Amino acid sequence: MAEMRVDLEKCNGCGECISSCSFSALELKDGKVRILAACNFCGACVDVCPEEALVLEKEEKRVDVSSYRGVWVFAEQRQREIMPVTYELLGEGRKLAEDLEEELSLVLLGWKIEEKARELARYSVDKLYLVQDPLLEHYCTDLYAQALVDLVRAECPEIILLGATSLGRDLAPRVAARLKTGLTADCTGLAIEPEERNLLQTRPALGGNILATIISPRHRPQMATVRPKVMKRAEPDGKNQMRVIKIKPDLASQGPMVKILDLIREEKNVADLQEAEIIVSGGRGLGKPENFSLIRRLADLLGGAVGASRAVVDAEWIPSYHQVGQTGKTVQPKLYVACGISGAIQHQAGMRGSEIIVAINKDPGAPIFDIATYGIVADLHRFLPVLIDKLEKREKAAGLKNSIWEK
Repeated sequence: MAEMRVDLEKCNGCGECISSCSFSALELKDGKVRILAACNFCGACVDVCPEEALVLEKEEKRVDVSSYRGVWVFAEQRQREIMPVTYELLGEGRKLAEDLEEELSLVLLGWKIEEKARELARYSVDKLYLVQDPLLEHYCTDLYAQALVDLVRAECPEIILLGATSLGRDLAPRVAARLKTGLTADCTGLAIEPEERNLLQTRPALGGNILATIISPRHRPQMATVRPKVMKRAEPDGKNQMRVIKIKPDLASQGPMVKILDLIREEKNVADLQEAEIIVSGGRGLGKPENFSLIRRLADLLGGAVGASRAVVDAEWIPSYHQVGQTGKTVQPKLYVACGISGAIQHQAGMRGSEIIVAINKDPGAPIFDIATYGIVADLHRFLPVLIDKLEKREKAAGLKNSIWEK
């Protein structure tokens, strides 16, 4: 517990601390500062007091880190389909578990998902915690957080890994806050510090210009969300040695704060960017939202998905789930075509791992050309229609050839 107190002998009633408090938790009474119940022990007033009359005492609760064992991977599922990031975390989780000489466990939450549990048994996993309840059929923040927190408190894992997806980014901080432990978001690298068994969590910082390695030496579990498409996907080993532990969560007393009435997709047949082998992305250089029709047509002809830069998403030219970049999705397709995208460092952070990058931009000094495999300095409004026309003719010719052979 934290405690804030006033040294009345030092306090001269200057009021400097009162203006520094964002929570109106201080007042002057009889020429001395008084602390109110609204104080949240942030310590801002302590820093500004010229007389050092304010004292903040925090009792740091130390965790017995030796009582926590094992590596957990949160198996993200949506509508009873296991998300690809789960298999990437399995590969990395296995390495961490071997370095620690501990078991690797999966945690799967949902309803009527036994079939998916059997699919996961094909991988090198020691245990699967199968948490099922009708209230967990669809993702609900408070219920998923409560079920996972209860399980963690009962089993005490040393490390918990989640995907840095929209679901993982929502769930992980809530779980970490309830467990009073640390969380590193959007990791791109993980390793073990052998002496202290600390998880070395590496993530980009300062716009991707540096890599920060973060540890949580005094708290457990150590939690991290990992960017999709940065870890190597695990391969099935076919041993089927996974033990399934069925858990019935106690959610009746809590009840959902939010009730899901229906699930509606904004667009149908939208390709998953993080699974696509070909991505065609558009940026501010398109000029107006209507010109995204060129991007969509080119993506269709190449059999790829449609991506976008943050600028056009912020301008509401295209929905946010198309965004590629540091604040969007991290992708690693075989072919990435950037049309009218300048290539700011934030965008590069999400796509520079692509095998082949083709940049189309009329500005020869655009940063995107620094990482492009092939650069085309041209006005995309003239270049793309010509490219699309040639691809359509080739597609038509190939179709005609096939029809002749069929006859």
